[in-house]
Amino acid sequence: MVLSSIAFASNHPIPARFTADGADVSPPLSWTDPPAGTKSFALIVDDPDAPGKAWVHWVIYDIPAGTRELKENVPTQARPFDSAQGGPSPGMSQGINDFRRTGYGGPSPPSGTHRYVFTLYALDAALGLPPGAAKQQLLAAMKGHVLAEAKLTGAYRR
Repeated sequence: MVLSSIAFASNHPIPARFTADGADVSPPLSWTDPPAGTKSFALIVDDPDAPGKAWVHWVIYDIPAGTRELKENVPTQARPFDSAQGGPSPGMSQGINDFRRTGYGGPSPPSGTHRYVFTLYALDAALGLPPGAAKQQLLAAMKGHVLAEAKLTGAYRR
């Protein structure tokens, strides 16, 4: 499985548009080749260079198995709105980030260059967690269900 973005290449800078210094919208992401048996996807974005602990920027889960992309600017509601469907995206939920908000919160390092790791998990089940789960709740629910994972790392410096 390969995770990529048309907005930035792996191990390259994340454009300011996708940070707290810009529009603070989620970047477009796409993936290929999930393993057979994938029933859903989950995505966690965190900053391992944050002081104290990895800072969580995004938790999104129960992404339907047929999905191969998240478009730029996923709405930040717990159940993202799908304009093509005229309502919430079926099944997909977002959790709480370390800004204590639902949805994506862009890079905003206090100093220096920080890495932002986007980790996509292919799962053998839809987890059914309620919207608003924290990273640790998602990791606990995924235990024993991860078929594959893919990472995309970007960097940002103020």
